[in-house]
Amino acid sequence: MPTALVTGASSGIGAAFARRLSGDGYDVIVVARRRERLDQLHEQGAASELIVADLAEPEQCARVEERLAAGVDLLVNNAGVGVGKAFEQSTVSEEDRMLALNVRAVMRLTHAAAAPMLAAGSGQIVNVASVAAFTGAVGFASYSASKAYVVTLSESLAVRYACRGVTVMALCPGYVRTEMHDAASTPTSGLVARLMWLDPEQLVEVALRDLRRGKEIITPGVVYKTTVATTKLVPRKVLAVAGRFANRDGQ
Repeated sequence: MPTALVTGASSGIGAAFARRLSGDGYDVIVVARRRERLDQLHEQGAASELIVADLAEPEQCARVEERLAAGVDLLVNNAGVGVGKAFEQSTVSEEDRMLALNVRAVMRLTHAAAAPMLAAGSGQIVNVASVAAFTGAVGFASYSASKAYVVTLSESLAVRYACRGVTVMALCPGYVRTEMHDAASTPTSGLVARLMWLDPEQLVEVALRDLRRGKEIITPGVVYKTTVATTKLVPRKVLAVAGRFANRDGQ
């Protein structure tokens, strides 16, 4: 039976990955800070092994690294966090914790999983980034930067490991109906909502399909594909002007 390890599995995208992979015949190891949420997945039959860990804490992250070093077939680096404030309004500790989880933990767990995968000549890694990785010029500051790191790391490793049997993919969603996203400022019904919001199960379906196809970077949803394509075509100076306009109220 193949083995998958999913971080940030207590809700949203991570929980959807755990349920889908378990249904696909994987022995699923779930990682999160909230034990009660992991217990629920276990009771549902969506997880066989539980690891309670705060990946922003080096010692706790190390415990997950040890499990990965023993070998898994699929790693889903889903755990992540946003500050939810403008850069100048957040504290250094809030920014540092975000980078510890979004950047350092992703690097450490990817590194731990890659070695046994390369030795075996097979394995898959999905690093969950964000469409924000491509729109840093118009806001989100450190969060966008952290997700840009995940995209660049994943793309580089995908190219390096392609001929060695290991697939690496960056998953870059936009709005997903999860606890992380506050829906207050974005429509949640009607045509706009159908275009802007994805359900976690839909996202996982697309991600696993494209992982099988060997894609390196994916951005599910027509709206977000268009957004990324536009940012690649529009000069950075133009995006910066748009960003200044969007933030003209000083928030």
